[in-house]
Amino acid sequence: MKLFKKREKNQDQNFIQRAWDLQNRLEARRNRIGKGKYGRVLKMARKPTNDEFVKTSKITFAGILLVGGLGFVIFLIAKQLAPWIAEALGI
Repeated sequence: MKLFKKREKNQDQNFIQRAWDLQNRLEARRNRIGKGKYGRVLKMARKPTNDEFVKTSKITFAGILLVGGLGFVIFLIAKQLAPWIAEALGI
């Protein structure tokens, strides 16, 4: 009982050629980074300073709280006020 099949030389060359093709495609993609339609933006981008990061984080946190609070108010209105309206209308 054989566990491994003998590969033909042609199969090994085919595998090696496919590996080289993949390597060449990856290298070509890496070399194109920054040359597409977003290249200028990527070249201008920089790491934010600590102060900029803190300000952005605070604004983001305030926005999340605002949206969450608005959703909670809508939930309370739907849960508490809707039955009263339905009762008043006789539904």
